[in-house]
Amino acid sequence: MESIQLKDRIQRDILTREVHLHRKEILQPLIDYLQNAVNNQSAANLNFICTHNSRRSHLAQVWSQVAAYYYGIKLVNCYSGGTEITAVYPTIIETFKAAGIRVLQLNDGINPIYALKYTENSSAIISFSKHYTSEFNPQSDFAAILTCSHADENCPLVQGSTTRIPLSYEDPKAYDGQIDESLKYQTRSFEIAAEMFYVFSEIRQ
Repeated sequence: MESIQLKDRIQRDILTREVHLHRKEILQPLIDYLQNAVNNQSAANLNFICTHNSRRSHLAQVWSQVAAYYYGIKLVNCYSGGTEITAVYPTIIETFKAAGIRVLQLNDGINPIYALKYTENSSAIISFSKHYTSEFNPQSDFAAILTCSHADENCPLVQGSTTRIPLSYEDPKAYDGQIDESLKYQTRSFEIAAEMFYVFSEIRQ
């Protein structure tokens, strides 16, 4: 069961957000990949990739996993990685908390590891910055989803992937240190969430 806060956020801030036609066209290859996996009763492994694996790739990873649960799409495993290793930006963690996702910090250091729970009984999503080829991520039979233009340009081929899907989002980093930083991060978070929920709403079982 989702928390009351998360259920409210999904109903009020995600499902009510419009996904424009041109974005639906960009999202269609991801829908096709997932539908094919469902039709073949096989696992759908999604690896969301951006440059630093610090912001957009985590938002996409977590919200896609939540959306899969929400629409009852089984055998969906979501991961994330970067072309460089840094750390999850702290405001991303605060953004998840504000949305009603429970966050447990598992360690300290320059690249902390977090466990994110979106239901009482769900397996935790483990979030930390890692290279997209990390052993923590799938090594074959996955969709590589590029969430930023820099990663898209610098990863013409993602080894082990069966499909490559460019899906760029604007970087909320542009608002770091500004008075409305938290609000801007929440806006980007719900934008990405709305698109992931749209994708999974299109899957037919």
